[in-house]
Amino acid sequence: MARAAVVCGLGTHLPSRVVGNDHLARELDTSDEWIRSRTGIGQRHLADPGQATSDLAVEAGQRALKSASSGAGQDGADAVVLATTTPDHPCPATAPLVASRLGLGTVPAFDVAAVCTGFLYGLAAGAGLIATGTADSVLVVGAETYSSILDPADRSTRAIFGDGAGAVVLRAGEPDEPGALGPMVLGSDGTGSELIQVPSGGSRDPFRAENADRADPFFRMAGRQVFRNAVERMAEAVTEAAARAGWRPEGVDVLVAHQANVRIIQAVADQLGLPRERFPVHLDRVGNTSAASIPLALADAVTAGALRPGHKTALAAFGGGLTWGAVTMTWPRVAPA
Repeated sequence: MARAAVVCGLGTHLPSRVVGNDHLARELDTSDEWIRSRTGIGQRHLADPGQATSDLAVEAGQRALKSASSGAGQDGADAVVLATTTPDHPCPATAPLVASRLGLGTVPAFDVAAVCTGFLYGLAAGAGLIATGTADSVLVVGAETYSSILDPADRSTRAIFGDGAGAVVLRAGEPDEPGALGPMVLGSDGTGSELIQVPSGGSRDPFRAENADRADPFFRMAGRQVFRNAVERMAEAVTEAAARAGWRPEGVDVLVAHQANVRIIQAVADQLGLPRERFPVHLDRVGNTSAASIPLALADAVTAGALRPGHKTALAAFGGGLTWGAVTMTWPRVAPA
């Protein structure tokens, strides 16, 4: 029987600085009512000056490893996969630094860049390492400091995004045990790459003295097109993943969707014909944390009692690239540290 990747640890970390909508309203042409009505967000956590993505990732990683140790008796990890859009540096990858700071030594470690779908792509990469026998356990982290790439004058993005990190530990196990990752559905469409983008700073438009006056180093998003694509792609991915698992969509007990916008989550629920109560919402307190949003929402749902052992669970995300994905599992007895 093929080796399965089994979730056995869960940990999260949010920066201590909390910024509410009223604070943004004092700086921008916006209001608490405008932000809540369009996004469902009431506040977000932001990194302090000098606090980098690796700092958040290490905290979440430590807690996930502690959760795995206290629950499944899993000690450490044989590899680290870090999903992020905001690495400490363009080069090198941030994951090796995270592995080193966690005391994991010279284990393989690499970054995954799939924006808000990054955590699901990271799970797929971790599951592949386990399936091939390259690793017996993998720490998968989603960590972001989006505040470092947001335009201070752009109310649409500043109102939405927050900073944070979440992580899970995967161990080798059996496909039919609780926590085993089920069928993965992943996709991309590069024809929509301009819909979610940081225009400047890469090889297409590098920073140079001659383009300093037109360079745009900030995160940009075409909200309307992203909304439509996100709903359609996540609903399709969940339907396909459930079918591959032998489930009907209505058989999903809890669906943890990427926490982008409460209206997107509700629209996905409606398109799938599922009660909105089955979709945990965490973004009202943390905003859109991109690759970190699914593990953060998982931990919150477990703590609140909305996600319990034995629940048929689906995870779904949509992000830049364009990218999207979904995966199913039966939720195990895992407590966030």
